[in-house]
This record gives sequence, C-alpha cells and structure tokens, in this order.
Amino acid sequence: MCRLLAYLGSPTSLEPLLYQPDHSLIVQSYKPREMLSGVVNADGFGVGWYHSRQETEPFFYKNTIPIWNDINLPSLSRYVESGCAIAYIRSATPGQALDFSNSQPFQYQNLLFIHNGRIDNFRQTLYKPIRDRLSDEVYKWINGTTDSEHIFALVLNQWLANPGKSLEQALHGTLLELTELAQSHPTYVFANIVISNGKRIIASRFATKPPAPSLYWLCNDPTFPNSTIVASEPLFTGNWIPFEENSILSVGENCDIRIEPI
Repeated sequence: MCRLLAYLGSPTSLEPLLYQPDHSLIVQSYKPREMLSGVVNADGFGVGWYHSRQETEPFFYKNTIPIWNDINLPSLSRYVESGCAIAYIRSATPGQALDFSNSQPFQYQNLLFIHNGRIDNFRQTLYKPIRDRLSDEVYKWINGTTDSEHIFALVLNQWLANPGKSLEQALHGTLLELTELAQSHPTYVFANIVISNGKRIIASRFATKPPAPSLYWLCNDPTFPNSTIVASEPLFTGNWIPFEENSILSVGENCDIRIEPI
C-alpha cells in the first residue's frame, strides 16, 4: 500500500532524508513495518522538490524500477538541496500499469501530490463517477489510470472552481466528496495524502473503512532542526506523533502546525 515522506524546513540535501535514517524510505521499500497490505514497495518511486532560492515550478525524478535498484538516485540525492521535498515508493494495485504516467508525485503548476492508499475496485466503482464531476480543464489534465491521480483531480477541481478556497479546504471537501461517492457505490477509500506548493505541506490520514494507513509527523527533531517531517513510518528514533484517524495536518513556515478533524 505504498509509503510516503514529506519534508518542510531548513534547506537540506535529499541524502539525509532518503538514505541515512535507520528506517529510511529505501529500507521501507523492502522491509516496511506497518503496511496494511503487501510486503514490499518495488513498483517504482518518485521524488519531488522545490528550488531553495528561486520561485519556479517544482522538479521531480521518477522511475518504474525499485528504488533500491536506481543507480542515479544516490548521486542525485547528494546534489539536490531543498527546503521542501516529498518522496514516494509504490506498491501498485493489481491491474494498474507500471509506467511513468502512473508514477507519483503528480504535478499541477506549482503543486505536488502523493497518495498512499486506494479506492477499492476503482475501475468498477468510482472511475467514471469521478471523471463525470471534473471540469474540462482538469479532465484533460489526467494522463494515467490510477485512483491516486483521479483523487488529485478531484482536489484540483474543487480548488480551481473556488479561487478563494485554500488547499486545506479543497482537500477536506474532496475527502467528503469521496465519502459520499463511496457510500453510493459498493466501495471504500483509503486516502493518506500530501499536497505541497513549496511553502506549505497539507497532509491527511483518512479512510472510509478504518483503520487508515499509518502516518506520523515530527517537528524540530535535533537531527532536522527547524523542520517538520511527515512519514508513513518513523524514519529513526524520535518524538514521532501518529496522525489521528480522519484528520488533516497543515504545516507552514516556522513549523506552525494546525490539525483539524475531517
């Protein structure tokens, strides 16, 4: 069921986030501790980050091979430095293609999105109902076939249709919309999500059929001062705080944390 990671704080290279922790995302790819389904995350990965000094659209690096087999990522992770980065390792839902169009993170303008979870029997249940709700712009933006990208499309649909709406409000509205859709179709939704614009991180732990996948946050650890990390599983020993079930956490500059129930 995939594993994810998000960082917001003082600029750092990707190496101490991806490789150095005892239970890094690399280790979680072959030895996760808290996955609800599956035993490895070997169906590709993606890393996204924002420039630490310039206002520009985010960058990303993806591959469809296991993260432990990518020979370029160790060198890249030593070079790239950012104050906002997200990463994702994939355990693909059976039937979903292993190609770049289905690889996370997904991007729209200055937004990056990652999702850990699933819509059960997505193609048979919510695939068409979700697409029927989208504007032409968002509908045409979709490139792949995953439930994850379609959830992001719902978030974008809410956000673009209501210019005064915050990302937190758009995500909250989307999760309520998914709850409504799941109730009217024989399915359930797991939606641990991270969205970022480079200045903020908004994350949810959510399920219409508990328990939701694991998700933790850590603020101002001595290893990463002046920063907040969100992760599916603790990366190292520290004061990791589990997300409440069905909640949204938002992190801004100076590590200001706000948590709201869904």
